[in-house]
Amino acid sequence: MDRKSFIILALCLLAFLFVPRLVNKIYPPKPLPAVFTNIPNAEVSSTNSSAVTPPSFQPSEPGATHAQIAFNSSQPEQLIEVTNLTAHYTFSSYGGGLKEVELLRYPEIVSTIRHRRTETNRVATLNTVTPAPTLAILDGPEVQGDGVFKLTRTTDGIRAEKELTNGLAVVKTFEVSTNYLILASVQLENQSDKALSLPGQAWFAGTATPMNARDDGSAVDVMWYNGTKAQDIGARGVFATKGFACTPRVPPSEFRAGQSNVTWVAVHNQFFALAVMPSLKEPAEQILVRTNPLPRPSEEELTYRSVREPVGYTAELLYPALTLAPHQKLQRQFIIFAGPKEYRTLATIAAALNNNVDAIMGYGGFFGFFSKALLLGMNALHQSLGLPYGWVIIAITVIIKVVFWPLTQASTRSAKRMQLLQPQIKALQEKYKDDPVKAQRKMMEFWKEHKINPMSGCLPTLIQMPVFFGFFFMIRSAIELRGAPFLWVGDLSSPDTLFIIPALNFPFNLLPLIMGATMLWQAHLTPPSPGMDPAQAKMMRYMPLMFLVFLYNYSAGLTLYWTVQNLLSIVQTKLIRTMPEPSISPKGPVLTSPPKKRK
Repeated sequence: MDRKSFIILALCLLAFLFVPRLVNKIYPPKPLPAVFTNIPNAEVSSTNSSAVTPPSFQPSEPGATHAQIAFNSSQPEQLIEVTNLTAHYTFSSYGGGLKEVELLRYPEIVSTIRHRRTETNRVATLNTVTPAPTLAILDGPEVQGDGVFKLTRTTDGIRAEKELTNGLAVVKTFEVSTNYLILASVQLENQSDKALSLPGQAWFAGTATPMNARDDGSAVDVMWYNGTKAQDIGARGVFATKGFACTPRVPPSEFRAGQSNVTWVAVHNQFFALAVMPSLKEPAEQILVRTNPLPRPSEEELTYRSVREPVGYTAELLYPALTLAPHQKLQRQFIIFAGPKEYRTLATIAAALNNNVDAIMGYGGFFGFFSKALLLGMNALHQSLGLPYGWVIIAITVIIKVVFWPLTQASTRSAKRMQLLQPQIKALQEKYKDDPVKAQRKMMEFWKEHKINPMSGCLPTLIQMPVFFGFFFMIRSAIELRGAPFLWVGDLSSPDTLFIIPALNFPFNLLPLIMGATMLWQAHLTPPSPGMDPAQAKMMRYMPLMFLVFLYNYSAGLTLYWTVQNLLSIVQTKLIRTMPEPSISPKGPVLTSPPKKRK
């Protein structure tokens, strides 16, 4: 890189450092609430009872559509724990549902500045900060009563029972299965001799929360499926707090959707998900999504946390009002998935249940095909060759470059031919400068005569873009990269922060800087398109710096891929330059000026 490139790179970095501070100065963040009443237990009790005081909730306002939770705090909370080879489940008598899921095969990873990857004695947990357990029925005294159920251990799970004073008996059964699944059944029985009218019910699905302090919350989301299409709701969608040009935006208080077609709803973050799937014969009427404030981060966490107001999202399945005849029973079946966002597992479940639940991975749309293919290829290389995932990413990048080598080589040679024909091109432009239509026609004839495609320079980039975006979406959600080390990188799914810059309180990530330098190098080696305006060519040369800004805090796996891609492109460009120049035999004279008349 020349001196000017280094100056521009330095200015971009300074802007990247100080622009966020300037935005926060102009639009200061809202203060966090002083008190948070729903902090989870530090340890899960191993007994069947607990004296933990439940959260305090206010009754619903008149006309409110969101069901509130009211537990009888005079009765102690009863907990029953069920463990299999993959997970540890905790069920609560408060609401009679699934309170917490600990994934035994996924240790909690805390990335610090000194120690790139640290595993604690805890594991990744779902539903940690939640106002109610999964499948709690939230609808006041008619269905909920005092909210306290009686729990009984069964062979493979638990049974929750409650009899209400109006004659309604609620029986829930939870059976732990394989593939992180729980088979659940809820029975509503009218034990009285009179018809029993029940209002519409909200069945609590779960709460989406960030994975840890380093999680900026951008991947915390709620997704639901209507039988044909999955929709994301969360920090980047309905509840986004930033509008155009990062200006503040007030999100709605809640989100409702569905017309008796809610096939499933999932609360998830970057790598883990909890999905509640009603029976396909009786989908839920609607979903209701709300924000859920989370505990204030500690001062140490604020050192490297980009979001100072962590927010989660709660999801509920809404069912319409109903009337039960005397001694009539109503039973609803559910399948709950609580585990990692591992594509093969979710694809197996989706195929068995025919409900497309693997859409949680985010591999939909045009680029999803490439994401799936790259993920399966990455796992195949890892398993067959025993390579660490960092080297697997490099291997895949090399394979992609080799596949596209002929196309890139043809494009580079075409660009060389166009450079050799520049005198004739300029002569044509000068000769027909007063007739743009004729000039365009003559230029097309000229390209055809010399067998040159003017779009050949853009073609390799356009063809490789789906592969890049597929790689981008794949790396962002591939749980295989979680905690995978590579050289100085402790976790390929997180930025490779080496230290915090003093005074600026800003992370120093080395891989994005190397990526930006290689992109500039590659841009300087690539000749501009013929006829391009010099100012535009200069702007295109420094355009890669924008990618440095956008990807600075993305995962190290993505910046590793792009860095290796740039280095291979540089090597390829230098190799092609050493090849002999194509021979061009100009057809017809090259006119640089009108011929002089003889005297």
